[in-house]
Amino acid sequence: MAQQAATKTPAKPETTAAEAAPPKPRRGGKVLLIIVLILVTVLLLAVLGISALLLLRKSGGNSGHDAAAELAAAQQVVVQPPTVDLTKPPVFAPLDPFTVNLRSAEGEDSHYLQAVIALRVADQATAEALKGWMPEIRHRINMLMSAKLASEVQDIKGREALAQEIHDQLNTLLGVPPPPPDTQSLAVGPIRAVLFSSFIVQ
Repeated sequence: MAQQAATKTPAKPETTAAEAAPPKPRRGGKVLLIIVLILVTVLLLAVLGISALLLLRKSGGNSGHDAAAELAAAQQVVVQPPTVDLTKPPVFAPLDPFTVNLRSAEGEDSHYLQAVIALRVADQATAEALKGWMPEIRHRINMLMSAKLASEVQDIKGREALAQEIHDQLNTLLGVPPPPPDTQSLAVGPIRAVLFSSFIVQ
C-alpha cells in the first residue's frame, strides 16, 4: 500500500485562467509608436517642402535675372551703318507733291502742309515696283500727315518723327514690319529712308 502511494505522481497544482493566458501587450506602447511615426512623416514633408521652395525661388530668381539681362542686351543692340559703295549711287523714288490740311486744335486756325517727298529704296527694281503701289502709298502718307497738328511738325524733331512713321508704314505695307519700339535695331526693308525735299506749313 505504501508502495502504491509512493508510485503515484504528485498532483500538479491547478493553474488559474489568469496565469494561463499570454501577457497582453501594453496599449500605451502602440500609441507612442504611432505618434512617433506621424511626427517623423510630418518632419520629412516639411523638409521636402522647404527644399522645393528654396529650389524654385533660386531657379525663378535666376530666370528673371536672365530675362532682364537679355532684354537689356536687346535694347543696347547697336546696328553698324552699312558701308557706302560710292560706285553704286543710291536709288530714289520721287513722289508727286503733297498738300494736306493739318488737324486743328481747339481754338486754333487751320493750317495746311505742302511737302515734296523722295523715298530712298533698295534698288532700281524696287523703285519700278513701287509705281504699282503708288495709290496706296500716297493714301497712307496723306492719312499720316493730315493727322498731325501744326505744332507737331514745325520743328526738326517732329519732322523726323513723321519721316520715321512714313518709313515704318510703307515698309509694313510692303511686308516688312518695323522692329519692336524699345530696340535700337533698324529693320531692313525696301524703303530705306523718307526724305523731305520741301516742307512748308502755312
